Amino acid sequence: MTTTERTSPDFRFPGRPAEGAGLVLGPVLILAGVLLRVEFGDFFPEQLAAFAGSPVLMTASYSAFVAGVVLLWPAVAAVTRRIGASHSGWAMWGGGLVTAGLFARVFHAGVNHLAFQLVDVQGLEVAQRAVRDQYGAFHVFQPLNIAVFFGWVVLAVGAWRAGVFGAGVTGTARCVALGLMSAMPLGVLKGTGPMSVLAAAGLCVALVPLGVRVLRDGPAPRWWAYPLAVAVGAGAVLLGTLG
Repeated sequence: MTTTERTSPDFRFPGRPAEGAGLVLGPVLILAGVLLRVEFGDFFPEQLAAFAGSPVLMTASYSAFVAGVVLLWPAVAAVTRRIGASHSGWAMWGGGLVTAGLFARVFHAGVNHLAFQLVDVQGLEVAQRAVRDQYGAFHVFQPLNIAVFFGWVVLAVGAWRAGVFGAGVTGTARCVALGLMSAMPLGVLKGTGPMSVLAAAGLCVALVPLGVRVLRDGPAPRWWAYPLAVAVGAGAVLLGTLG
């Protein structure tokens, strides 16, 4: 480290604003994504047919869901750090498994996007046949399915043991709600069922109040941070659209 570099003992990556935003927006976006496709069938033929008939709605649904998944990583970091203050083992395993599971869900989202583009380019029947013929094909993220299933349970137990969500019945109930996220269906082109809604709602119950508390526990961002964030976001969208 050079003499011009400075460190702060209070610095924590990714930082309070990112963690608070992830705790609030991540669960809300996942719930919104789940609810937007609630009227359609659970499996890929129905999901592709739904996209063919309602492309804007389905794009919004899947986009909200994967955006929520990405925003969960700072949320998981916030919960994991609080667990680690007293139960480092539970923090390491819970945080590690859940984060690995988030990577797997983002991979599935990429496959979903490609399948939807096949509907536009090749037609519904060709897209359904292509997905059917490759369904279950090996990919490097398959072993992470176990992380998707069990990671949230491990994190929830760690949060309960560390009292992350408070003591008593309320704290225990929020830990149980967090563990319900393990029931969220995984894989390619999954629709919405009762367990999807329950898992997403449980995630909101567990994390959103903590996110509000995190955002309130400290100074508000400078006034220019909001327009700067909007400008950076708009610029990123424009550059991504241009390829």
